[in-house]
Amino acid sequence: MRISLLLDMATESFADRVALGTQGDGLSYAQLRVAALNARRAIEQHPGRVAYLGLNSRSFAVALFASSLAGRPFVPLNFRLTDDVLTRLVERTAPCVLVVDDDMADRVPEIAGVVRVPRTAFEALYSDGTPSEGESDGDDAAILLFTSGTTGEPKAAMLRHSNLLSYVISTIELGSAEEDEAALVSVPPYHIAGISALLTGTYAGRRIVYLPVFSAEDWISLAAAESVTHAMVVPTMLQRIVDELELQGRGLPALRTLSYGGGRMPLSVVQKAMRVLPHVDFVNAYGLTETSSTIAILSPDDHRTASSSSDEMVAKRLGSVGKPLPHLELQVRDHQGNVQPPGSPGEVFVRGEQISGEYVGHKTVRDDGWFPTKDMGWLDADGYLFIEGRLDDVIVRGGENISPGEIEDVLRSHADVADAAVFGSPDDQWGERIVAVVVRRGTVSESVLRDLVRQQLRSTKTPDAVHFSDSLPYNETGKLLRRELRKQYR
Repeated sequence: MRISLLLDMATESFADRVALGTQGDGLSYAQLRVAALNARRAIEQHPGRVAYLGLNSRSFAVALFASSLAGRPFVPLNFRLTDDVLTRLVERTAPCVLVVDDDMADRVPEIAGVVRVPRTAFEALYSDGTPSEGESDGDDAAILLFTSGTTGEPKAAMLRHSNLLSYVISTIELGSAEEDEAALVSVPPYHIAGISALLTGTYAGRRIVYLPVFSAEDWISLAAAESVTHAMVVPTMLQRIVDELELQGRGLPALRTLSYGGGRMPLSVVQKAMRVLPHVDFVNAYGLTETSSTIAILSPDDHRTASSSSDEMVAKRLGSVGKPLPHLELQVRDHQGNVQPPGSPGEVFVRGEQISGEYVGHKTVRDDGWFPTKDMGWLDADGYLFIEGRLDDVIVRGGENISPGEIEDVLRSHADVADAAVFGSPDDQWGERIVAVVVRRGTVSESVLRDLVRQQLRSTKTPDAVHFSDSLPYNETGKLLRRELRKQYR
């Protein structure tokens, strides 16, 4: 079975319901399926994979389903990379059909084995003709997603049809969305959240509205105009959205559920979002590219219970990523592979049919199915998962493992701190020293912030140095680029 089965089932169940686009000119599920079949016929005239270089658009959805029907891996590319890096990725993807936004076509030179199809030409291909039914034989790999490359040359994570189908069918009911539901997708098409939003939205029967380029103002305007009921954002997006809503003094009455993920979410941002949008159900979704998206969820009820609880441990859960999905297994292990008891930190491991842990050329998933996420975390007594950050980000000071996120949360709790990042820097005496970079709202001093951490944590977790900056470096999916800070403040 392939992921195009999701579109087939949706078409059989609610063919006339709008699948993609605005209320006025959207494509129905029947029209989307015809477009994908037409595009498949054009794709099959050339060998190789199907790559996509462009912004969010209906052509992205058509190309993904057409690739599945043709039995070809689909490869969405990061348009924010430099032209040189993009060229190398296209060379690695060849032979392929490259569907590219017209204004991006010149970014990639002529490459042997690569057939470039501008998006306007691709739209003409799938808009005309009589589609042919059935599927072609082809590769079991459904999606190849190049990692962000924040620590080197991007790797191509491979998600098979079985991984993605397991995730969708285990978490979503066919046709579970009401006819008036609409999901606003503003994450880029090369992010796993963009892939999963399309697949889950299709299976649920929820109309998808694409925002090509994110800005808080445009996001709010489109959400209001299209009566958007559901959306998924990364941390930096949520912060800008709630700040803009507060600035405009408006709400979003149609919005029902707002999911967030893709990076560590500052507690202060979640709390503010819940105040600004009190009627909205918030969901924290934790997952990785290699796990076909979400593996743990902090539900709306969890958010409300934690935010109103006087029990310290329950209130603390607002900073967790919730509980693992019921069809998955999750463990926290120490560096020797021993399963850790509640409250003890270690590396997060996960196992289940949706887990890939596979890259072009090698695997990191183990023979017994367990995948090491390289995320450090711990479980509380009731099974709530707390993520402390990447293992590479852990600071080892005097033999003690220190989580940067814990210190960042304390720094952000100060009224004059807009954002904060903490990392380790080499130190001859302690192994690593703790360095903080802070974005100020006011005039708070280094000594005040160091005292704040010392009082709330302890002296061994107090930053050895605090630097002030106008902004912090994030990638487009909301992940803090500590590597860039280490270089800058080395």
